[in-house]
Parts: sequence; C-alpha cells; structure tokens
Amino acid sequence: MYKTKIGHAHLKVRDLDRATAFYTRYLSLRFVERVGDMYVFLSGGEVHHEIALQNVGAYAPIPPPDAPGLYHVAFEVPDKESFARAFKTLTEAGVKVALVDHCISWAMYFDDPDGNGLEIYWDARNEPDAVKHWRGINLPLEADDVLAVLEGEVNPQS
Repeated sequence: MYKTKIGHAHLKVRDLDRATAFYTRYLSLRFVERVGDMYVFLSGGEVHHEIALQNVGAYAPIPPPDAPGLYHVAFEVPDKESFARAFKTLTEAGVKVALVDHCISWAMYFDDPDGNGLEIYWDARNEPDAVKHWRGINLPLEADDVLAVLEGEVNPQS
C-alpha cells in the first residue's frame, strides 16, 4: 500500500483570462504560471498550484447537470470572518450563492463562469460544543446571520 494526497484540481474553462480573473479575485488564488493560451496554474499556498485551468474554447459543450463527473471543488477559509467576507464579496459581485449550515461547517456553493461547482467553507468542528461528524445534516443558513459576523469590524476586507 502507498499513501496519497490531493495535489491539485484540473478544471476545463471556455475563457482562460475570464477564469483566471475569477479565481484570483474571488478565491484569492495567486497566479503562478501560464502556458500559452492553453493552461494557467494558480496557488493558494506554498505549492506550485492547487488549481490548473485548461482552455477548451468558447464553444465547448456544457456537460448535463446529471452526468457523472466532478460535483465541486471546496476551498476552506480559516475563520467565520473570512467566510463572511467571501460571501459579501461574491454576492456584491452578483454571483448566485447558496448557503448551508452542515453543523460541522458553514458552506457556500456557487459556480465559476463556466459552470464548475465551487464551495467555500468554514470548518466549525473545533468550536466549543461543536458537532464532530456531518451525519447528512443540511440546515438553512441565512445571509443576515453570515453578514452579522462582520458587524463591528473597523475595516472589513472584501
């Protein structure tokens, strides 16, 4: 047997520049490298890349929503405030976001400009009285409750 870990996600996009702008702006990923008009590599950490974007052209077909394949790529934020800032930034930009309280985490689900599913979540399992296992729980999470986290901040970063 051998040990593995996820190294990166490779996503197909119709417009490389548009996708790069989306991921760097809304997911705070850092541009690392571009290979012609075919690939862009982005990182949120110390590795070369966690996200690879591949240009498949403006007329690439949209996969049917019920087809097998990747459901979403999830990005973790370190705290509730970062979660709220990300939500505010996305919604102010007109990105449609679905909020869910999984009891182990707060999660927001949305699509990139090419329809690739994305999630930003805050893991709440280390909070006092936290639930440790998901158990399939999906409760409503209200936008007002998320944005209330930012009340009282002197200079919230969007």
